[in-house]
Amino acid sequence: MAIRFRKRPGLVAYITCGDPDLATSREVALAAIRAGADVIQIFDSWVGCLSVEDYRRYVLPHVTGLVKRLQKTGAPIIYFGTDSATLLPAMNETGADVIGLDWRIPLDKGWSDLQHRCAVQGNLDPALLFADWSELKTRAANILKLAAGRPGHIFNLGHGILPETPVESVKNLARFVQEYSPS
Repeated sequence: MAIRFRKRPGLVAYITCGDPDLATSREVALAAIRAGADVIQIFDSWVGCLSVEDYRRYVLPHVTGLVKRLQKTGAPIIYFGTDSATLLPAMNETGADVIGLDWRIPLDKGWSDLQHRCAVQGNLDPALLFADWSELKTRAANILKLAAGRPGHIFNLGHGILPETPVESVKNLARFVQEYSPS
């Protein structure tokens, strides 16, 4: 289990599910909400290692229960798993308000697999922050084009930022996304 948060406006608490019945994750998330978290993200880094059958049997019931319990607080719930393209229809059943997409699936395909039921977050490959600006800008613009201006897309990386990532690349990307206008 890992949680990172600071008490401040716009706080997001990130929870990595590690306890079998998710009781610890639930309690930490509830404490984060009481401390001022605006959003909770359930971050399931290893879920993509599972088959759909194993996910449905061992994970889906627990995550669904966690999502439902946390939604009672009024905080939106983001559910993210890496390498989870085959699991998206099942992940959609959790009822999470937002499903995070990693970089391995095109944004429009992932959203379609979720039947456009919820918002999506993602999904730029974090390694692209090491590319030259022209490539980074082109790839970010492509993701924004795939979102097609639909409400409910949160531009983000398709996984965490790497420690060696050039800060200027992050700043330039953030500025580009904020100023983006489809041509």
